[in-house]
Amino acid sequence: MQDVSNDSQLDGSAIISALIKSSIQVVVTVPDIITSVGLLWPLSRHPGIKLVRVCKEDEGVSICSALSYCGRRSALLMQQTGLLDSLNAVRGIAVEYKQPICMLVGMVWKEPGLPSRLSKKYAVRIVEPILKAMEIDYVCIEDDTDVNLIGAAIDRAYEMSRPVVVLFGKGIRE
Repeated sequence: MQDVSNDSQLDGSAIISALIKSSIQVVVTVPDIITSVGLLWPLSRHPGIKLVRVCKEDEGVSICSALSYCGRRSALLMQQTGLLDSLNAVRGIAVEYKQPICMLVGMVWKEPGLPSRLSKKYAVRIVEPILKAMEIDYVCIEDDTDVNLIGAAIDRAYEMSRPVVVLFGKGIRE
């Protein structure tokens, strides 16, 4: 019998591979329910990526910015409520100072297969319009075939010295 739950989640190992191929060396994180099992815990055991846990997402924006000054590629892992909470830091550091802050964002409460703009959940529905208003590049990862978009998004962020957001529309399996 097939495990249906795996079909409704993204492949965490493929996401980690995409991060490694994009030369991500450090992942800064505030743990969240969407990415913890399939992404955060495997990253904590991965020998090629340093994991830095922070208390607030805006701390992560600052740390990722500092790492870019040191020539190290990093990503900030959080859920969309944390992204919303840290928008002033994202605006001030990532957008106005043109920093390549790569944000990996689990969309808690998002209905799989339903575009975010059609969500009944306010905290889901407003994310993409806010990113557009802030002129922040983003990609939506809804299934495993979308994972290949991650590397190109990260590379664009570093080439253009601009922030990018990767939105995970489903939970992530290990």
